Amino acid sequence: MSGEKWVLIVDDAAFMRSMLKKVIAGENGFRVLEAPDGAQALKLYQEYRPGLVLLDISMPGMNGIEVLKELKKRDPMAFVIMCSAIGQESMIREALDSGASDFIVKPFKPEQITAAVRRAFPSEKPAGVVSSDL
Repeated sequence: MSGEKWVLIVDDAAFMRSMLKKVIAGENGFRVLEAPDGAQALKLYQEYRPGLVLLDISMPGMNGIEVLKELKKRDPMAFVIMCSAIGQESMIREALDSGASDFIVKPFKPEQITAAVRRAFPSEKPAGVVSSDL
């Protein structure tokens, strides 16, 4: 079930997963997987190999940095964008040094998410983007 159009959202807050899913799942065929914790995220990643992982840092059990490190061990090419309400420079640096492709501070705008999808899937147009916008 591997495919480049899968996006994995990892966040312990169901409302955040739901909001991100609405932004991403639009009309362009992106398939969204959701995980409430790191263990489930690793399992889903192994099964589906999504082209993009949106990963919260603050979660019970494994935190996002631990999940990121494990993902990068399993797949050094994984495209992972970290998300956190805490935008401390040291946390951002640790995430990027651990292999994150980018870091988005919450709260974020839908445009930031569609831009992230565009970076992960450069040949695709995210929902809401028309040719004249490019």
